Amino acid sequence: MSRHLLQIEGLHPPQIEAMLDLAESYVLLNRSGKTQRDLLRGRTLINLFFEDSTRTRTSFELAGKRLGADVINMSVASSSVNKGETLLDTAATLNAMMCDLLVIRHSQSGAPHLLSQKVDAAVINAGDGTHEHPTQALLDALTIRRRLGRLEGLTVAICGDILHSRVARSNIHLLTAMGSRVRVVGPPTLIPADCGRLGVEVFHDMAKGLADADVVMALRLQKERMGGEGNARPGGNPVPSAREYFRFYGLDFDKLASAKPGALVMHPGPMNRGVEIDSAVADDPVRSVIKEQVEMGVAVRMAVLDSLARMQRRNV
Repeated sequence: MSRHLLQIEGLHPPQIEAMLDLAESYVLLNRSGKTQRDLLRGRTLINLFFEDSTRTRTSFELAGKRLGADVINMSVASSSVNKGETLLDTAATLNAMMCDLLVIRHSQSGAPHLLSQKVDAAVINAGDGTHEHPTQALLDALTIRRRLGRLEGLTVAICGDILHSRVARSNIHLLTAMGSRVRVVGPPTLIPADCGRLGVEVFHDMAKGLADADVVMALRLQKERMGGEGNARPGGNPVPSAREYFRFYGLDFDKLASAKPGALVMHPGPMNRGVEIDSAVADDPVRSVIKEQVEMGVAVRMAVLDSLARMQRRNV
């Protein structure tokens, strides 16, 4: 792994496996109630979120504190950024603060990459536009591996708004690299035209797409990104209505019956219940691992912070 974590694309299976193994150790540590507050003692972690987030920002904050870092959450809504400061101006300011680790979420694809070229800190992409969300893919992979024992040879169906989903892209890159068979399922208006080039199978019918799947991952409709570039219905909603969408693509037990018995149900959150997933499926105590995904998020982000901090020490 390089000194930053900007994307999953380009990572090799041994790198991914090593990160998952390290995260596994942090799952065990967290469950024991112990911490390793000396690992990042004296280091500063800044969370710079240009988009709203609850799970990701909070889990990075918790991960940093459990490792002993000084954690600063920058409120973009009340910062100079919201007053017209450019991203490069912000980079210069952050450099002057001499932070060690910088977590950024931004609405524009490529913003973390740009920052990584302008700051001395290790940059972690917490989601950029429709590009990637690498730590989400890592935590999803860890959740699957812990439950099913492997990633290689599994069939994973990712359902819903693939077009606007950075989670889908990161998961596709990771799962295909690790030997999983990946399917994307959704209406034609929500599937990227070049999706087949990513090594996935494309389905527009839930029964066919979920057939014999080991894992079913539901994605929310990202209405905030619809109506812009890439929308199959320019100026309008790419789906007729939430009710109609749920009828054909909402994950309920009837549609889930096409998957393997005991197939895992996942969702990166936040969920739109009754739109892309039925509450009974989301809350199923046996099939759903949605709460476990949240737990794995803290462990994975601890592993990422730990790895990048160790790399900084080697490069000093």
